[in-house]
Amino acid sequence: MTRVLVVDDQDLIRAGLAAILRATPGFSSVLETADGETAVTMAAEHRPDVILMDIRLPGMNGITTTERILAQRTSPTPKIIVLTTFDTDEYVYGALRAGSCGFLLKDIPPDRLIAAISAIRSGDMLFAPSVTRRLIEAYAPRPGEAARRPESLHQLTVRETEVLRLVGKGLANDEIAHELYVSEATVKTHIHRTMHKLDLRSRAQAVVTAYETGLVVPRGTR
Repeated sequence: MTRVLVVDDQDLIRAGLAAILRATPGFSSVLETADGETAVTMAAEHRPDVILMDIRLPGMNGITTTERILAQRTSPTPKIIVLTTFDTDEYVYGALRAGSCGFLLKDIPPDRLIAAISAIRSGDMLFAPSVTRRLIEAYAPRPGEAARRPESLHQLTVRETEVLRLVGKGLANDEIAHELYVSEATVKTHIHRTMHKLDLRSRAQAVVTAYETGLVVPRGTR
């Protein structure tokens, strides 16, 4: 059973999303709030499995709210899906960096919303690799701009660095295992250790880190 928190300051949208989820089998509780500050408190108190987070909220916006919630490090860590009517790259990028696991527009059909929550709940991302790569390429260093590798990256072993590079390229765990001739369980272990060492909270953040540190270089920038 899945516990969900819906965060949106528009009453009709919030109530509509909540009504869809309450009418769908598999959801044990569906909570609602209209602002970021309350969302942070409710996330700590009720520990939802998934949070549907609006970008534009009164006071503290959705990206900052996402950062605050994940910084609490509750167990289990909530999976945050950012919802917005604005599909601009800056919002997607901000959501990724904040640690969200997905990004959806509010006009998504109900069946796709349910499927998205299910995918996120099981540990997937809601970004196809091609979409993620195109997005981050728009913010990656341009020709002549050297990527600055942070000291924290030196904590990684050679194999962990290689796994992070392949995650950044959009490969799934089974594809990474095939590429490196190791088991999928070994790949998962490397990813877990890498995320712990770099203080990353989602696979999406790992993708961003791989680009920002120069492990993955967008095509055409060499």
